[in-house]
This record gives sequence, structure tokens and C-alpha cells, in this order.
Amino acid sequence: MSYISQQIRLASRPQGVPQPENFRTEEHQVREPSDGEVLLRTIYLSLDPYMRGRMSDAESYAEPVTVGEVMVGATVSEVLDSRSPDFEQGQIVRGYGGWQSHSTEPAASLRALDPDSAPITTALGVLGMPGFTAYAGLLALGRPEPGETLAVAAATGPVGSAVGQIAKLKGCRTIGIAGGADKVAHLRDLGFDVALDHRADDLGSRLRDATPDGIDIYFENVGGAVFDAVLPRLNTFARVPVCGLAATYNSTELPEGPDRSPALMGLILRKSLTLRGFIQNEFVPTMFESFLRDMGAWVRAGDVRYREDITEGLERAPEVFTGMLGGGNFGKTLIKVSDLQR
Repeated sequence: MSYISQQIRLASRPQGVPQPENFRTEEHQVREPSDGEVLLRTIYLSLDPYMRGRMSDAESYAEPVTVGEVMVGATVSEVLDSRSPDFEQGQIVRGYGGWQSHSTEPAASLRALDPDSAPITTALGVLGMPGFTAYAGLLALGRPEPGETLAVAAATGPVGSAVGQIAKLKGCRTIGIAGGADKVAHLRDLGFDVALDHRADDLGSRLRDATPDGIDIYFENVGGAVFDAVLPRLNTFARVPVCGLAATYNSTELPEGPDRSPALMGLILRKSLTLRGFIQNEFVPTMFESFLRDMGAWVRAGDVRYREDITEGLERAPEVFTGMLGGGNFGKTLIKVSDLQR
């Protein structure tokens, strides 16, 4: 049986905030699988901030999406046809099909999911790449100890919310920073000790009042004004895992003002700070199995909770993606492409 895939492709490289004209929708017949491949129907598509970097041709840790190609993205899909002994028709898998309704992927790149053990959406969120980013970045680089203070930006997002809750399980005092009253209220529901709204006036003074003993770990997801407020509060030997810089993803030029890098380097020297950028896949060989075990147990026990922001319809992916970059999402951003047929 042949299938037609609805696809959203990169039409042009955005300058600043992505616009509708940077995307185009096409339909193509899906290639039948060869030996070792699997044909898939997409059920859910993950939208993540890193995709903005892949839309640019600037030097990065991964190759950019070529103009005219399907936008990249992790997916949860149903197996329609398999030419691999590892998968059979009807199975649910986590793959990397991108912004399209159907895909043909190497079986080696897929992970089988058990819909009875956890909602399949979690494979794209708390039990997927965002959750693993939080787990690996915090434990390997943040190295939390009981009694320490942790702060995290974008704290209601899939990475930030997991970071705060894992740190709490490790005995830390947790400071969550998010945008808007609803998100701040959600942080309190998640058990953060302090929840701050970065959109309110004078974040610096409110953060100072909230951290009388300073900050030992700052998990960086945002950069910009939030980093400026956190920096003076960092203690000697503080650790800063740098996961993302969402505040600058749409920037087209350097910020105005004097060069502050000498002051930053001076502070790093005087306080013996550790700032370490990372991409989660460097930890997959050593930490992914323990992540699945630990995070799975924490989620089942209710010790780590999560929120999902699901929009129906692949055609809405561009607008939802742009909104997410501006903080319009609340939790893990997903596109529901089709129904789970079982």
C-alpha cells in the first residue's frame, strides 16, 4: 500500500522571528522501506527550541536543515510496514521523522514504546530528550548536594520543570523563574521553594531577597536579562550547566551596550565558577539507561510531574513553533498529527 505524506519544509532561512513564508507545505508519496527500514505514521511531533538553530546556516553543533527539506523533529509514530526483525506492524515507536505525517526511517534509529507503561507523549517530554537533558545536565554538571540552592530559568518548560523537581529530590532549595502569573503559580504547585516572574519589575532585587545564601547551581535555559540577574548571586564554586539561550535565538545582531565579557571572565575567575555548555547526546552512552529507570520511577510515584501543551493539526506547527520561541507555550509543546489507532 502506498501512502501520501503531508510535509512542512523549510522554504527560506528566517531573519529574526520565523515567519509563515519561511515554511511551505507539500505532499509526497512515501518511499517504501528497504531492508532494515520501517515505514511510519506520525502520531505526535515534538517542537523544541533547538529547531530555531537548525533553521540557520550559522556554525553550530549540528548540520542546518537544507532549504527545501522537511523540518527536523522527534516523533512518536505507529509502524505501518517493517523490513526489520526488530519491529512489527502496529508497534509504537519514538523516532525522528520530522514535520511530516509519514516517514521511512532506519530501524536502528527507533526506540520501541510501551503505551501501557506510560502515555506515549512522555517519550517526547519527561521520558524523552527534554527530561534526559534535565537529568544529565543537572546530575553530571550541576552535581547537586543536599542544602544547596538551585535556580533554573524557563522553569515551567519540559527541561526546567524536571530540573527543579529532580534538584528537590536531591535535597536542594529550588528557585524557579518563569514568565507570567499562571506559570509562577504552576511552579508552586510543582513544589518549587520560590517562584519568580521574570516579566515583573526588578527581577534582580527579588532574586537577591529570595537567595540570602546565594546560588550554588544555575541551570541556564534562557540567557539575557535572567542571566544578568542571576550572575551576581552565584556563590564561589557555583556550577552553571548551559543548556539553551532562548532569549537570543531570534537575534540578528549583538545587544547594544559595552562589552561585558571582561567583567564576566573576571567573575568566573574570582569565584571559581564552572560554566559548561552541553548537548544531551554526549551523555546518552553513560546515563540514558539510568535516566529511564530513575525518571520512570519518579514519574510513576508522582515525585516528578509534567505538563503538556498539545495542539492538533500538523499545519499549525509553524505558528505554534514561533509562539513557543516567544514563551507562548505552557509545558512540553507537541503537535498531534493523527490519532492513536488502537
